[in-house]
Amino acid sequence: MTPAPSGHRGLPEAPDPLPIDVVDNHTHLDITREGDEPLDVAEAIARARAVGVTRLVQVGCDLDGIDFTMDAVDRHPELLGGIALHPNEVPRLAASGELDDAYAEVERLAAHERVRVIGETGLDYYRTGPEGVDVQQDGFRWHIDLAKRLGKALQIHDRDAHEDVLRILAEEGAPDRTVLHCFSGDLTMARECVERGYLLSFAGTVTFKNARGLRDALSATPLENLLVETDAPYLTPSPHRGATNASYLVPLTVRAIAGVLNVDVPTVCRAVSENAERVYGSWDRV
Repeated sequence: MTPAPSGHRGLPEAPDPLPIDVVDNHTHLDITREGDEPLDVAEAIARARAVGVTRLVQVGCDLDGIDFTMDAVDRHPELLGGIALHPNEVPRLAASGELDDAYAEVERLAAHERVRVIGETGLDYYRTGPEGVDVQQDGFRWHIDLAKRLGKALQIHDRDAHEDVLRILAEEGAPDRTVLHCFSGDLTMARECVERGYLLSFAGTVTFKNARGLRDALSATPLENLLVETDAPYLTPSPHRGATNASYLVPLTVRAIAGVLNVDVPTVCRAVSENAERVYGSWDRV
Protein backbone atom coordinates (compact mmCIF):
# COMPACT_ATOMS: atom_id res chain seq x y z
CA MET A 1 0.00 0.00 0.00
CA THR A 2 1.20 3.50 -0.78
CA PRO A 3 1.07 5.98 2.10
CA ALA A 4 -2.25 7.80 2.40
CA PRO A 5 -2.45 11.57 2.54
CA SER A 6 -3.06 12.95 6.03
CA GLY A 7 -6.74 12.82 6.94
CA HIS A 8 -7.64 9.87 4.73
CA ARG A 9 -8.39 6.37 5.97
CA GLY A 10 -5.94 4.57 3.74
CA LEU A 11 -6.49 5.43 0.09
CA PRO A 12 -5.85 2.16 -1.74
CA GLU A 13 -2.88 1.58 -3.98
CA ALA A 14 -3.48 2.60 -7.59
CA PRO A 15 -4.35 -0.27 -9.97
CA ASP A 16 -2.55 -0.89 -13.22
CA PRO A 17 -3.43 1.74 -15.85
CA LEU A 18 -6.03 0.98 -18.47
CA PRO A 19 -4.86 0.53 -22.07
CA ILE A 20 -7.42 3.04 -23.41
CA ASP A 21 -8.68 6.15 -21.64
CA VAL A 22 -12.15 6.02 -20.08
CA VAL A 23 -14.70 8.21 -18.27
CA ASP A 24 -15.89 8.08 -14.67
CA ASN A 25 -19.58 8.60 -15.38
CA HIS A 26 -20.52 9.75 -11.86
CA THR A 27 -18.43 11.06 -8.98
CA HIS A 28 -18.87 13.46 -6.05
CA LEU A 29 -15.67 15.42 -5.54
CA ASP A 30 -17.52 17.66 -3.08
CA ILE A 31 -18.48 14.85 -0.69
CA THR A 32 -16.27 13.27 1.96
CA ARG A 33 -16.98 10.29 4.13
CA GLU A 34 -17.11 10.92 7.85
CA GLY A 35 -13.58 11.23 9.22
CA ASP A 36 -11.99 12.12 5.88
CA GLU A 37 -10.58 15.41 4.74
CA PRO A 38 -11.50 16.43 1.18
CA LEU A 39 -9.20 15.09 -1.52
CA ASP A 40 -7.97 18.09 -3.48
CA VAL A 41 -9.77 18.23 -6.83
CA ALA A 42 -6.58 18.65 -8.84
CA GLU A 43 -5.01 15.70 -7.01
CA ALA A 44 -8.08 13.54 -7.59
CA ILE A 45 -7.98 14.34 -11.30
CA ALA A 46 -4.23 13.68 -11.53
CA ARG A 47 -4.55 10.31 -9.77
CA ALA A 48 -7.33 9.33 -12.18
CA ARG A 49 -5.45 10.50 -15.26
CA ALA A 50 -2.41 8.43 -14.25
CA VAL A 51 -4.42 5.21 -14.65
CA GLY A 52 -6.31 6.19 -17.81
CA VAL A 53 -9.43 7.81 -16.32
CA THR A 54 -9.06 11.10 -18.14
CA ARG A 55 -12.60 12.49 -17.96
CA LEU A 56 -15.07 12.71 -15.09
CA VAL A 57 -18.70 13.70 -14.59
CA GLN A 58 -18.88 15.66 -11.33
CA VAL A 59 -22.36 15.51 -9.81
CA GLY A 60 -23.78 18.06 -7.36
CA CYS A 61 -27.08 17.06 -5.82
CA ASP A 62 -27.81 19.71 -3.21
CA LEU A 63 -27.40 23.48 -3.40
CA ASP A 64 -23.92 23.47 -1.87
CA GLY A 65 -22.84 20.61 -4.13
CA ILE A 66 -24.25 22.42 -7.14
CA ASP A 67 -22.24 25.55 -6.33
CA PHE A 68 -19.11 23.38 -5.98
CA THR A 69 -19.83 21.71 -9.31
CA MET A 70 -20.29 24.98 -11.17
CA ASP A 71 -16.93 26.24 -9.92
CA ALA A 72 -15.17 22.91 -10.60
CA VAL A 73 -16.30 22.55 -14.21
CA ASP A 74 -15.13 26.09 -14.95
CA ARG A 75 -11.70 25.42 -13.43
CA HIS A 76 -10.97 21.89 -14.65
CA PRO A 77 -11.34 20.84 -18.31
CA GLU A 78 -11.35 17.17 -17.28
CA LEU A 79 -14.78 17.68 -15.68
CA LEU A 80 -18.29 17.98 -17.00
CA GLY A 81 -21.11 18.66 -14.56
CA GLY A 82 -24.37 17.14 -13.49
CA ILE A 83 -26.72 19.08 -11.24
CA ALA A 84 -30.08 18.31 -9.65
CA LEU A 85 -31.84 18.07 -6.33
CA HIS A 86 -31.31 14.55 -4.98
CA PRO A 87 -34.55 12.66 -4.33
CA ASN A 88 -33.87 12.78 -0.59
CA GLU A 89 -33.22 16.51 -0.80
CA VAL A 90 -36.56 17.33 -2.46
CA PRO A 91 -38.81 16.43 0.54
CA ARG A 92 -36.51 18.32 2.91
CA LEU A 93 -36.67 21.49 0.82
CA ALA A 94 -40.42 21.13 0.39
CA ALA A 95 -40.89 20.87 4.16
CA SER A 96 -38.90 24.07 4.71
CA GLY A 97 -40.71 26.00 1.98
CA GLU A 98 -37.54 26.34 -0.12
CA LEU A 99 -38.25 23.94 -2.96
CA ASP A 100 -39.53 26.38 -5.57
CA ASP A 101 -36.52 28.68 -5.12
CA ALA A 102 -34.20 25.69 -5.33
CA TYR A 103 -35.83 24.52 -8.57
CA ALA A 104 -35.36 27.99 -10.03
CA GLU A 105 -31.67 27.95 -9.12
CA VAL A 106 -31.15 24.51 -10.68
CA GLU A 107 -32.87 25.62 -13.87
CA ARG A 108 -30.81 28.80 -14.07
CA LEU A 109 -27.47 27.03 -13.62
CA ALA A 110 -28.32 24.02 -15.77
CA ALA A 111 -28.10 26.19 -18.88
CA HIS A 112 -24.31 26.40 -18.41
CA GLU A 113 -22.43 24.85 -21.35
CA ARG A 114 -20.29 22.61 -19.12
CA VAL A 115 -23.36 21.20 -17.35
CA ARG A 116 -24.37 18.29 -19.54
CA VAL A 117 -26.45 16.27 -17.06
CA ILE A 118 -29.65 16.79 -15.10
CA GLY A 119 -29.07 14.46 -12.21
CA GLU A 120 -28.88 12.72 -10.06
CA THR A 121 -32.64 12.74 -9.80
CA GLY A 122 -35.05 9.87 -9.34
CA LEU A 123 -36.53 8.05 -6.39
CA ASP A 124 -35.12 6.80 -3.09
CA TYR A 125 -37.52 4.92 -0.85
CA TYR A 126 -34.72 3.73 1.44
CA ARG A 127 -34.17 7.03 3.27
CA THR A 128 -37.44 8.84 2.51
CA GLY A 129 -40.55 7.37 4.10
CA PRO A 130 -44.07 7.12 2.68
CA GLU A 131 -44.83 10.72 3.67
CA GLY A 132 -42.24 11.97 1.18
CA VAL A 133 -43.10 9.78 -1.80
CA ASP A 134 -45.52 12.14 -3.57
CA VAL A 135 -43.24 15.17 -3.50
CA GLN A 136 -40.28 12.99 -4.46
CA GLN A 137 -42.14 11.69 -7.49
CA ASP A 138 -43.18 15.24 -8.42
CA GLY A 139 -39.52 16.27 -8.18
CA PHE A 140 -38.49 13.42 -10.47
CA ARG A 141 -41.07 14.54 -13.04
CA TRP A 142 -39.83 18.13 -12.80
CA HIS A 143 -36.23 17.09 -13.50
CA ILE A 144 -37.28 14.89 -16.44
CA ASP A 145 -39.07 17.85 -17.96
CA LEU A 146 -36.06 20.12 -17.38
CA ALA A 147 -33.69 17.68 -19.09
CA LYS A 148 -35.94 17.52 -22.13
CA ARG A 149 -36.45 21.28 -22.33
CA LEU A 150 -32.70 21.95 -22.12
CA GLY A 151 -31.62 19.00 -24.26
CA LYS A 152 -29.47 17.55 -21.47
CA ALA A 153 -28.83 13.95 -20.50
CA LEU A 154 -30.69 12.57 -17.46
CA GLN A 155 -28.96 10.60 -14.70
CA ILE A 156 -31.27 8.62 -12.44
CA HIS A 157 -30.83 7.58 -8.81
CA ASP A 158 -32.99 4.52 -8.07
CA ARG A 159 -33.00 2.96 -4.63
CA ASP A 160 -35.74 0.52 -3.67
CA ALA A 161 -37.98 2.12 -6.30
CA HIS A 162 -37.43 0.20 -9.52
CA GLU A 163 -41.08 -0.13 -10.59
CA ASP A 164 -41.96 3.50 -9.93
CA VAL A 165 -38.84 4.77 -11.69
CA LEU A 166 -39.68 2.83 -14.85
CA ARG A 167 -43.37 3.79 -14.63
CA ILE A 168 -42.69 7.52 -14.30
CA LEU A 169 -40.14 7.48 -17.13
CA ALA A 170 -42.75 5.82 -19.33
CA GLU A 171 -45.47 8.26 -18.29
CA GLU A 172 -43.35 11.39 -18.77
CA GLY A 173 -41.35 10.19 -21.75
CA ALA A 174 -37.66 9.74 -21.01
CA PRO A 175 -35.10 12.08 -22.57
CA ASP A 176 -33.24 10.68 -25.56
CA ARG A 177 -30.16 10.20 -23.37
CA THR A 178 -31.17 8.55 -20.10
CA VAL A 179 -28.70 6.89 -17.73
CA LEU A 180 -29.45 4.63 -14.77
CA HIS A 181 -26.62 5.71 -12.47
CA CYS A 182 -25.19 3.01 -10.20
CA PHE A 183 -27.54 0.46 -11.70
CA SER A 184 -28.98 -1.76 -8.99
CA GLY A 185 -31.74 -3.65 -10.76
CA ASP A 186 -32.01 -7.30 -11.70
CA LEU A 187 -31.77 -9.11 -15.02
CA THR A 188 -35.40 -8.39 -15.93
CA MET A 189 -35.03 -4.68 -15.25
CA ALA A 190 -31.79 -4.50 -17.22
CA ARG A 191 -33.48 -6.05 -20.23
CA GLU A 192 -36.37 -3.58 -19.94
CA CYS A 193 -33.99 -0.62 -19.72
CA VAL A 194 -31.97 -1.80 -22.71
CA GLU A 195 -35.16 -2.28 -24.73
CA ARG A 196 -36.10 1.33 -23.95
CA GLY A 197 -32.66 2.56 -25.02
CA TYR A 198 -31.39 3.62 -21.60
CA LEU A 199 -27.74 3.34 -20.62
CA LEU A 200 -26.76 1.39 -17.50
CA SER A 201 -23.84 2.68 -15.46
CA PHE A 202 -22.15 0.09 -13.23
CA ALA A 203 -20.21 1.00 -10.10
CA GLY A 204 -17.89 -0.90 -7.78
CA THR A 205 -20.88 -2.89 -6.47
CA VAL A 206 -20.59 -5.15 -9.50
CA THR A 207 -17.30 -6.47 -8.04
CA PHE A 208 -18.82 -7.46 -4.68
CA LYS A 209 -18.95 -11.19 -3.94
CA ASN A 210 -22.66 -11.08 -3.07
CA ALA A 211 -23.65 -9.21 -6.28
CA ARG A 212 -24.41 -12.18 -8.51
CA GLY A 213 -27.79 -10.70 -9.50
CA LEU A 214 -26.12 -7.46 -10.54
CA ARG A 215 -23.56 -9.35 -12.63
CA ASP A 216 -26.46 -11.18 -14.28
CA ALA A 217 -27.93 -7.78 -15.16
CA LEU A 218 -24.57 -6.69 -16.54
CA SER A 219 -24.38 -9.81 -18.69
CA ALA A 220 -27.58 -8.69 -20.45
CA THR A 221 -26.26 -5.18 -21.12
CA PRO A 222 -24.91 -4.63 -24.66
CA LEU A 223 -21.67 -2.70 -24.93
CA GLU A 224 -23.50 0.21 -26.57
CA ASN A 225 -25.63 0.63 -23.41
CA LEU A 226 -22.74 0.45 -20.95
CA LEU A 227 -21.11 3.08 -18.73
CA VAL A 228 -18.87 2.78 -15.66
CA GLU A 229 -18.61 4.96 -12.58
CA THR A 230 -17.38 5.23 -9.03
CA ASP A 231 -20.13 7.15 -7.18
CA ALA A 232 -17.10 8.19 -5.12
CA PRO A 233 -16.42 8.47 -2.28
CA TYR A 234 -18.71 5.45 -1.85
CA LEU A 235 -19.00 1.93 -3.31
CA THR A 236 -15.30 1.20 -3.52
CA PRO A 237 -14.66 -1.87 -5.68
CA SER A 238 -13.16 -5.08 -4.36
CA PRO A 239 -10.60 -5.80 -3.05
CA HIS A 240 -10.78 -2.39 -1.31
CA ARG A 241 -14.43 -2.42 -0.24
CA GLY A 242 -14.82 -0.16 2.80
CA ALA A 243 -12.00 2.20 1.85
CA THR A 244 -12.58 5.67 0.43
CA ASN A 245 -13.40 5.49 -3.26
CA ALA A 246 -12.00 7.77 -5.96
CA SER A 247 -11.94 7.90 -9.74
CA TYR A 248 -8.48 6.32 -9.98
CA LEU A 249 -10.05 3.02 -8.90
CA VAL A 250 -12.28 2.79 -12.00
CA PRO A 251 -9.85 0.28 -13.65
CA LEU A 252 -10.84 -2.33 -11.06
CA THR A 253 -14.47 -2.09 -12.11
CA VAL A 254 -13.63 -1.98 -15.82
CA ARG A 255 -11.61 -5.21 -15.55
CA ALA A 256 -14.41 -6.90 -13.58
CA ILE A 257 -16.91 -5.86 -16.26
CA ALA A 258 -14.68 -7.29 -18.97
CA GLY A 259 -14.59 -10.59 -17.10
CA VAL A 260 -18.36 -10.78 -16.76
CA LEU A 261 -18.93 -9.91 -20.42
CA ASN A 262 -16.11 -12.22 -21.56
CA VAL A 263 -14.51 -9.53 -23.69
CA ASP A 264 -11.07 -7.97 -23.50
CA VAL A 265 -10.39 -4.85 -21.45
CA PRO A 266 -9.68 -2.57 -24.45
CA THR A 267 -13.10 -3.43 -25.85
CA VAL A 268 -14.79 -2.31 -22.64
CA CYS A 269 -12.66 0.83 -22.50
CA ARG A 270 -13.55 1.83 -26.05
CA ALA A 271 -17.24 1.22 -25.41
CA VAL A 272 -17.54 3.23 -22.22
CA SER A 273 -15.46 6.09 -23.65
CA GLU A 274 -17.45 6.30 -26.87
CA ASN A 275 -20.77 5.96 -25.04
CA ALA A 276 -19.90 8.75 -22.63
CA GLU A 277 -19.00 11.14 -25.45
CA ARG A 278 -22.17 10.17 -27.31
CA VAL A 279 -24.29 10.90 -24.24
CA TYR A 280 -22.52 14.00 -22.89
CA GLY A 281 -20.59 15.41 -25.85
CA SER A 282 -16.92 16.29 -25.92
CA TRP A 283 -14.97 17.39 -22.85
CA ASP A 284 -12.97 19.79 -25.03
CA ARG A 285 -13.48 23.48 -24.34
CA VAL A 286 -15.60 25.25 -26.94
